[in-house]
Amino acid sequence: MRLLGLDPGLRHTGWGVIEAAGNRLRHVADGAVHSSDARPLAERLVELHDGLARIIAEFRPDEAAVEETFVNKNPTSTLKLGLARGVALLVPALAGLAVHEYPANLVKKSVVGAGHAAKEQVQMMVRRLLPGAMIGSPDAADALAVAICHAHHAATNRRWQAAQSELGR
Repeated sequence: MRLLGLDPGLRHTGWGVIEAAGNRLRHVADGAVHSSDARPLAERLVELHDGLARIIAEFRPDEAAVEETFVNKNPTSTLKLGLARGVALLVPALAGLAVHEYPANLVKKSVVGAGHAAKEQVQMMVRRLLPGAMIGSPDAADALAVAICHAHHAATNRRWQAAQSELGR
């Protein structure tokens, strides 16, 4: 199964694509979609939309996972981040992908084992879990962590559903 992880941001939306086969994970690609600070907000959202649409067309993931955002102290920043997150949810949904959401603490716990891990710990574990990956940026590393989190949880959910069907539920 090919999975797309997204770490939404208005300036930089990180993305990462992995393949999951059972417990094995393989790095496919990663990067970040950037928007220009000099452009109006609506145009920046279009930049994010178009960039994510290109990534989905090129890498053809089966599912997508998006990190849930936390609330900032600055309401304007929180609102702008929410708009970028909306684009990150919308683009894969428009492409017909199932889109899953995970809180940041669950992503960190799934990858590092601790829900309050530092960014450096997450990056180090992503490199360990995806050997040979030349990760382009911290945003891309965070997106790959979201994809890894989804790979773990999706596999568990599939096993649970299979067990439920065998029991006739």
